[in-house]
Parts: sequence; C-alpha cells; structure tokens
Amino acid sequence: MPTLPMHLSAAHTRGLPATTTLPAPRTATTDTATGALTSKGPIFAGTGWRITAQFRTYCLSPTQQYLITFPTQEQRDRYIPFLTAAVNQLTTLGLHIDFGGIETFDYSVIPPRGHIQYGDVYRPLGTAGTSQGLPCYNTSDNSVWGGYARIDSEYWDGSWYLDEVTKKNLLIHELGHTLGLDHPNSDMNNDGKIDRFEVVKDPAGVSPTMTSPNGGYKDSRAGTFTTYDLNGFKQLLANAPILGVA
Repeated sequence: MPTLPMHLSAAHTRGLPATTTLPAPRTATTDTATGALTSKGPIFAGTGWRITAQFRTYCLSPTQQYLITFPTQEQRDRYIPFLTAAVNQLTTLGLHIDFGGIETFDYSVIPPRGHIQYGDVYRPLGTAGTSQGLPCYNTSDNSVWGGYARIDSEYWDGSWYLDEVTKKNLLIHELGHTLGLDHPNSDMNNDGKIDRFEVVKDPAGVSPTMTSPNGGYKDSRAGTFTTYDLNGFKQLLANAPILGVA
C-alpha cells in the first residue's frame, strides 16, 4: 500500500530525520579481493543531492513503470516540451519513466501506482509563485510509489513572471521531488544555519537543480538535471537492490 506524507509542505524543508526512523545506517566493509570499500545499507545524501527519506521514499524501483499524467490535454501539450529532456536523462539512467495520458486528479487521495500527476493548481502552498512536488511511498518496500507536482497556475496567466530559464529548471525541480529527491542545501559556511541557495556548486558555478530555491543550468542546458542531481537519482536506483526491491 502507498502512503502520502503527513505534512504536505515537508518536501520543502531541510535536513534528514532522526536515524531511528530510517533503515540501518550505512556501514562499509573491505572487499578482500580488491581492497575496495563496499557500502552496506542504503545511502540518503551525498555531495549536491539528498533523498526525501523523511517521507520514507528510500529508493526508486528499477522495474516499476512511472508515468507522468496530466489533468487535461492542454496541460499535457504545454508541459511535455519542458519535461522531455529531463525524462530522457532519467531513462538513460535506467529508470522506466514516460509520459502517460489524461486522468482526473484528486490531490486528497493516493495516485494510481507509478503515476506522477502533474498539473496546474492556484498557489498550491498558499504563496504566489510557489509550486510543490511530493512523492508517496510503497509501504511494502519503501520505493517511490508515485507522486504529484502541483504547478502554480500563475506562471501561465501572466500574474507571476518567470524568465524561460528559471521556468525550465523549476518545472523539472518539482518532477525531481515526485521521484524522491529533496533540497540538498546545507550549512556551507558553518554559521549554524542553512540559508537559501546555500549549496555546493560545480567549478563553473552551477548549483544543483534541486537547490532551494531551484538552481540548475542557466544556459542552453536549462531544463536538464545537473550531474549532482543525476547522482542522487543513481543512488535512488542503487538503493533498490540493497533494500531487496525488485
């Protein structure tokens, strides 16, 4: 059975829960043949990425078909061009994800298994210009069951302006949440607090797409996940065999 998070805005909080709510913490052993360190147990955070383990989404199933669905044909036609490049990246990693069709959304209930319901909602978090993406989890194995992305309709009616680069990155940022990635912000300057945009950057100054507020490429690569983000998705898939998820 799947379960939605109790606190719908919690995907936009920072930090991991107490370890007592998670599977056994990561340990490592030395391979006697190669001398390499081998991880035992799932991993939930790394440089520039973090998994929404607080929602008990510990992995992505390597065999589950994930379908992005839409409430209307108009929204399907609008969003697919923004999401296609990122979906292709995820497919290359081995995730079975594709675009589905039209279905009726009811955000108060669990979406069908494997469905990521993606569509417009007016101010889903009650704040102008803010959208929301959330996963739900399969209670039998803690894999991502599906989720929903509620995109602020103000982006499209002219009441909230977003430049094209920001819009492209924001729309896949919310997709990343539905698939189990959290904001990777951390206390980079060791001042005891985690600030907006406080996150690792690559040598070119690019922050992860999943940064809060959303980062990502600012050039022609906008709308694609960065290497940091892709490493997070790789770990979500890698956690599956560790946890016995087929």
